[in-house]
Amino acid sequence: MMKLSEELAWRGFVNQTTFEDIKKLDDQRWTFYHGFDASADSLTIGNLAGVMVDKVFMRHGCKALILAGGATSLIGDPGGKDSERPLQDEDTISRNATGVARQLEKVLSGYDFTLVNNLDWTRDLTVIAFLRDIGKHFSMTPLVQRDFIARRMGEGGAGISYTEFSYTLLQGMDFLHLFDNYGVTLEVGSSDQWTNCISGIELIRRARNAEAHVFTHPLVINKATGKKFGKSEAGAVWLDTKKTTHTQFYQFWINADDEGVEEYIKVYTELDKPTVDTVMAEHRADPGRRIAQLRLAEEVTRLVHGQDAVNIAKRVTDVLTGKLSVGEAGDVLGALRQEIPAIKTTDSSLIAEALVESGLAASNTEARRFLKENAVSVNGQKVQREQFQPEDFQNGRLLLRRGKAFKDSALVELG
Repeated sequence: MMKLSEELAWRGFVNQTTFEDIKKLDDQRWTFYHGFDASADSLTIGNLAGVMVDKVFMRHGCKALILAGGATSLIGDPGGKDSERPLQDEDTISRNATGVARQLEKVLSGYDFTLVNNLDWTRDLTVIAFLRDIGKHFSMTPLVQRDFIARRMGEGGAGISYTEFSYTLLQGMDFLHLFDNYGVTLEVGSSDQWTNCISGIELIRRARNAEAHVFTHPLVINKATGKKFGKSEAGAVWLDTKKTTHTQFYQFWINADDEGVEEYIKVYTELDKPTVDTVMAEHRADPGRRIAQLRLAEEVTRLVHGQDAVNIAKRVTDVLTGKLSVGEAGDVLGALRQEIPAIKTTDSSLIAEALVESGLAASNTEARRFLKENAVSVNGQKVQREQFQPEDFQNGRLLLRRGKAFKDSALVELG
């Protein structure tokens, strides 16, 4: 079995750290904490990468405290922002923290961890206590030299309020509180949190004359686009099914680029090295079969949403790609209607009208042009005729498509 430092390195999780040698992680079973933002009511797959880092630590016997930022999210992390973000009210942040905590508990099911919320120890904190017990341990000079603060304060910058400026002190206070009350000596975070994380070890050193450490993991970058992984044209890929459906989630991984799929399997699954090596060898032997993407999609969808979600997503995908007849989609019709437009019609209605009603064409003129250009299919077969025919309908439904992309499809049902 790999040591902790070896598995972290193999999975690509090592970025900046206060350890002179990452092998020092192997010397003891650490008590660590990892904080998650509550500015939204759901995690994204960018956040999920951090949870997978936590799992590696826990698999190697480390004790985890997972923090929902009920207090810090009321302030807003200025890191990576060119201007101040709008403040959200406490009720909204509280709901968000609850939603995030619920997702963390599901993804970390089977692991032993403690869930905390930093609002619990900051809600009654007075300004005087904060300034005397926390603020006095920080020097302004290194704070204003930190990249994101210097950029905002420099020429052409949007400026930074004292509220956002204080964010890093609050995160440092979290580390101190967890050090005092839970024996936490290690903070785990993403690479963009490095400067906030070191506030905690500096505070612990000055206030308690004790040593603490930071370990950060890199952000996952889409190798094909160079953009932060998990971003799509429509926005982030969420763990909440109201924002990203089971099928959309599954298909995101199916469509992962070949260049990055091995990295994604290491980051987002718990498959061990021999298994990953086998999957990648089979994938490289025949990339067209997308063996690695299929395994990745199944593993991550199961992790986040469960096996039933995998089964539904696979069947809906099979319908949309023509592997399964739409007439056989009875048990996933509800899920199919979530993915594509669904309309009612008769077995002799005009195809052009169905294209317009479903949003696959902007007008009857455009719809007729699509038909003339042989760009319309019914149940996977190209058509140029004007009307549907009774035999088009399989168990009272058909799949209408404009173009090649299965996202440009519609479910047409008799009714």
